[in-house]
Amino acid sequence: MKKLNVTWDGVYDPTGYMFSFAKSLCCAAKNSPFSEAAEDIVASSGFAFRMWVSPDLCPSATSIWQFDRQKNWVESGGINCVYIERMWGQEDVEEERRLDAVEAVRQSIDRGIPAISWDIGVCEWGLIIGYDDEAKRFAVLPITGKEEEMDYALLGKRELPILNVLTLTERTDRVTEDIVRDALRIAKGHLQGEEWCENASGLAAYPALIRHLEGEETALACSWNMEYFLGTYAPLKWYAWQFCQRHGLEELAVLYRTVYENWQKAFEAKRTLDLALEENRQTVAALLKRAWECEKQAADIM
Repeated sequence: MKKLNVTWDGVYDPTGYMFSFAKSLCCAAKNSPFSEAAEDIVASSGFAFRMWVSPDLCPSATSIWQFDRQKNWVESGGINCVYIERMWGQEDVEEERRLDAVEAVRQSIDRGIPAISWDIGVCEWGLIIGYDDEAKRFAVLPITGKEEEMDYALLGKRELPILNVLTLTERTDRVTEDIVRDALRIAKGHLQGEEWCENASGLAAYPALIRHLEGEETALACSWNMEYFLGTYAPLKWYAWQFCQRHGLEELAVLYRTVYENWQKAFEAKRTLDLALEENRQTVAALLKRAWECEKQAADIM
């Protein structure tokens, strides 16, 4: 087994629920020759600004978006990549795409960079960190942090059988000014609902989440699902704040610091307070409303 020494250590995730594609992207970049771009790429690809919320708070809502735009978004942030997917209804190319993905993973490991892949241990994105051609098995690092092994043949054929593999190759020649400009363009587009999604997305995700805290039906407000959504997006706001701060976007940095702090407090309140009580639900709702107002201001500035 040719295997890289990779863990999730060093990837900032204060809730433990950070959106798995963004966390995997950051970790892959941290374990690459261009590790200095690891935190920026979470924001420059737009993922630090993205939110998706389904009416029933199903966790799968965080995995329903335009997968085929991953490559363009990552490369807009200044890192070239290889992207291979196979979706439902593409059985005629299933084996061809799987073999292409296996080869892309092998080449990435040979470059010393883990590969990002969907559904390699749990039904989320994670990292492939090694391969064994003789045994035809991968070493994988799911988002749970428990290293496992997986047969080559199962790539794209596990619990949710689609293929989605992205590997990082090299830095592009994009200048910082262009990266920052396009990051704000992508972020604004998402916040204003310009990216396809079956569920509420961007700024519309706020009322979709808040209504469970203010309505008469409290089951979802009290559920683990609420914790999952708060925990998934809170860490991303930190990456947005840090990106704006690093690149001299002072007004946006002030706003996103407040956005992050309120999401993080909302997550911590969900963990520590009984949301069956109306005053506690109102506390969480108020924190999200404050973040919402700040992100609306941020979108206007963008």
